[in-house]
Amino acid sequence: MGALPVFRWRLAPDGYATRRQLRAAGLRPGGQEVAAQLERPRRRRGPLVAYLYRVDLAKPVRPMTPARRAALAKANTARRICPECRRDAGYVIPPSLGMCSACAFPDNAPEGASWNSSPTSVR
Repeated sequence: MGALPVFRWRLAPDGYATRRQLRAAGLRPGGQEVAAQLERPRRRRGPLVAYLYRVDLAKPVRPMTPARRAALAKANTARRICPECRRDAGYVIPPSLGMCSACAFPDNAPEGASWNSSPTSVR
């Protein structure tokens, strides 16, 4: 494979699209190699690069089957279960914490206190 054609930002010819543009059109690259790239110059760093694929070689997106939908639902549910307390947190557990916020930051404050409340002085 030779060198890729390089186009300046917003000057790519018709027939090329990025992954996001293909997806918006209901297509996928379908195993094809990158056909070209866009470069957007920046002042103090290297250029931004976007890879382009040929639209005529793109394939339609595979439909979501009931089995794939069930597997995705199961995986998303597993991301909500706290490994410490084994409860559904009601949100996706952040990987940086690795547990729900109740387990990561146990509430040692007096009753009725909130993390968002600031102490108020009575005058």
